[in-house]
Amino acid sequence: MSELPPCPKCNSTYTYEDGGLLMCPECGNEWSADAASGSDEPVYKDANGAVLVDGDTVTVIKDLKLKGSSQVLKVGTKVKNIRLVEGDHNIDCKIDGFGAMKLKSEFVKKI
Repeated sequence: MSELPPCPKCNSTYTYEDGGLLMCPECGNEWSADAASGSDEPVYKDANGAVLVDGDTVTVIKDLKLKGSSQVLKVGTKVKNIRLVEGDHNIDCKIDGFGAMKLKSEFVKKI
C-alpha cells in the first residue's frame, strides 16, 4: 500500500485519495496530488492540460477582444517565447502587430 502524505493544513495522517484529489476527513481540506509532491512552484497548463514552461510557443484558441482597443486577437494567432508569471493573467508575451500583452493560459494551446 502506498503511503499518502499528511494534510498540509492540519497534519492529519488520515488522508485518503478521491479521484485526482487528496482529502482530509478531519479538517475537510482538499488538494491535488501534484501539490503534495512538495514543490511550491505553480504549474501552468494550457486549454488541453499540457504543462507550459517559459519559452514555449502557443496558439490562441479563441477570438480575444483587446481591452481599451477595437482590435481582436484572432484564433490561431501564434505566440512565441512566452514567459510565465503569477497573477490573474499568467502569460507575458509579445505578439507581432499587437505588442506586449498578458494572456490567460486557458485561452491558448501548446504547439
